[in-house]
Amino acid sequence: MINDHALPSGLVLSHTEAIRSFLTSASIDSQLSDELRQIASDLVSQRNIPYKLLRAIWFATESSTRPDLLRLLAGSEFVFTSPKPREKSEELKARLKKLADVAERKAYQELVKDIAPKKPIDEPFSSYKDQLGFGLHVVLIMFTGYLVGYALFRALFRHDPIMSAAGGILGLVFGMLVETLLFIIRSSNYDNRSSSSSRSKLKKSQ
Repeated sequence: MINDHALPSGLVLSHTEAIRSFLTSASIDSQLSDELRQIASDLVSQRNIPYKLLRAIWFATESSTRPDLLRLLAGSEFVFTSPKPREKSEELKARLKKLADVAERKAYQELVKDIAPKKPIDEPFSSYKDQLGFGLHVVLIMFTGYLVGYALFRALFRHDPIMSAAGGILGLVFGMLVETLLFIIRSSNYDNRSSSSSRSKLKKSQ
């Protein structure tokens, strides 16, 4: 017996009285094979008729007794079936869930950004105290470099005031270079810590 799920794929037509009458006659037509008579009998009770089966029965019927094909199909309509929805893979489901969680957290943070206290921004020299301390440190290094250079050149060049002053200037410049190098090292360390902290926060949010 044919049911709606066992119908062959292809063009499907809606049932009409002309088609039902033809199939009823074909189901008792002794000129047809047992298989075609059984198919015709089963199709009589179906809501939709596969055109492929209907055409096979029509061709097997005697031309003198069968109706004209165009007249037989008059009033019938095409029947379109909806495709089966595509199932999502487990990996895609997990990824969509993760994206939904991230979007939900962002929406929550946007909602409470005016309520929740802002996190302090840890930046180098972000406070007046840090800036003042750095300035005093630079002055101290420069002064120390000047004194060391002055004393060294004074001892080397037998208390020559010009050379002593030149040595002090060289010591001052050397102190500035040392302080610049230390500043670059501190800034690089801060950038590395900030990058590591950002990556760890990003991993936690994922």
